[in-house]
Amino acid sequence: MSMKLAILGLLQERNMHPYEITLVMKERGMDRITKLQMGSLYYAVDKLAIEGYIEAVETISSPDRPDKTIYRITETGYVLFEQLVLHQFKKNETVYHPLYMALALSRHVDQSKIEKLLEVRIRETEHLVNLAYQVYEEHVAIVPRSALHLMYGRYEHSVTELKWLKRLYEDVLDRKLSDVGTPLNEEA
Repeated sequence: MSMKLAILGLLQERNMHPYEITLVMKERGMDRITKLQMGSLYYAVDKLAIEGYIEAVETISSPDRPDKTIYRITETGYVLFEQLVLHQFKKNETVYHPLYMALALSRHVDQSKIEKLLEVRIRETEHLVNLAYQVYEEHVAIVPRSALHLMYGRYEHSVTELKWLKRLYEDVLDRKLSDVGTPLNEEA
């Protein structure tokens, strides 16, 4: 669904071919908020075209490249786009972090191995925090405020993730993952 939403939203800005849509998504960091696979994008474009939500407006032929089909959003595409956006705002789903199940059972694993993995993960997350803020700052003057909320939200989520990982890391260093009855140090 998020791929259809992205395609329809970007086609409201201008007519584009699928590869151009991919480039815009990457330029805006959308590849960090949804799975972006060329095959799924082309499949979604084809499906949207078959269902009449977008239509081809031009095909650019070149002897040394495959044809490029330029698409635009249709009136029914605008209606679907609005429905998809409103559905996402209405939906309230539980987030399942990939570490949750492993963390629940991690007391049964050699803590020194977890320690080393967390060191790497913390460095990677620090990089993501910096990158998210940089993306936000670079786009302040050029994107609508709705997009800034997305970018700054991504930054805030990364900061929260980093704080959580650092607190977990401190407990791993102190070999406390098996402790019972001790509250977490919320200041870490």
